[in-house]
Amino acid sequence: MNLGIEGKWALVCAASKGLGKGCAQALVEEGVHVVITARGAEALQATAAELRALNPAVQVRAVAGDITTPEGRAAALAACPQVDILVNNAGGPPPGDFRDWTRDDWIKAVDANMLAPIELIKATIDGMAERGFGRIVNITSGAVKAPIDVLGLSNGARSGLTGFVAGLARQVRVASRNVTINNLLPGVFDTDRVRGMAKGTAAKTGQSVDEIVAGRAAGLPARRLGTAAEFGATCAFLCSAQAGYLTGQNVLIDGGSYPGTF
Repeated sequence: MNLGIEGKWALVCAASKGLGKGCAQALVEEGVHVVITARGAEALQATAAELRALNPAVQVRAVAGDITTPEGRAAALAACPQVDILVNNAGGPPPGDFRDWTRDDWIKAVDANMLAPIELIKATIDGMAERGFGRIVNITSGAVKAPIDVLGLSNGARSGLTGFVAGLARQVRVASRNVTINNLLPGVFDTDRVRGMAKGTAAKTGQSVDEIVAGRAAGLPARRLGTAAEFGATCAFLCSAQAGYLTGQNVLIDGGSYPGTF
C-alpha cells in the first residue's frame, strides 16, 4: 500500500533507538523526510546514517538534545522546514512506590510525558491545519489502558496527555482540516530498554538476560515480544493519507496482553 505521504516532513522524537527508531525507519521507507532527536549524539548519528542508507532519496537531519526541555524542542523544530508529521516520544519515569515520590518527581514526570508533547503539538498543529494535512502520534504506554502499580508516575502523566488529546483531536478546527491525533500504546517490545531492565533482574536472580526475556514472552498470548519494525509500521499507517478518518484513538499494540473487551 502506498501511504500517500512521500515528500512530507516528520519530526520523530527519541528516535536513536527502540520504538522511536522503528517509527523513523518506517516513515523513511515511505519517502518521508525526517528530523530525528535524542539525547545521545553518537547513537543518534549512527541511526541517521542507517536511515540515509535505507532511502537515499530522503533528507535525514539529526538534532541531539533533550526534547523535554524548551531548548531541545526549539532546536528540533528549527531543523524541520515544516512539520507535517509529529511523533512524540520520551523515556518513561522510573518505577517505585508513590509514598517515596516527591513533588519534584511528579513535576519531572509530567514535564516529560505530558507537557513536552503538548508543547510540540502547540508549536505545530496550527501550521498543519493551515496546510490541510497533519498527523500527530503520541507514543504512550499500554499502562494507560491497564495501569501497572509500580509505574504510577507514568500512569498519571501519560493519562493526563491522553485526556488532553481526547478533547483536542475532536475540535472541529483540527479534525475538519485533515489533522489527526492518535496515541500508540505499546506493550512489551524487544528494545534496549527492556533488555536493560532484564539485565538488572539477571544480576539479582542469576538468570541470563535471554532467560528473563523468554520468560516475559511466555506470559504473552503472542508468546513473543513485539518488534520495533512492526510498531513503526503501525505508526506509519496512522500517519498515512488513508488514516484521515481515524483520530482521537488509543491504539493498543501489545500481543494480546490486555484482557478486556474494550
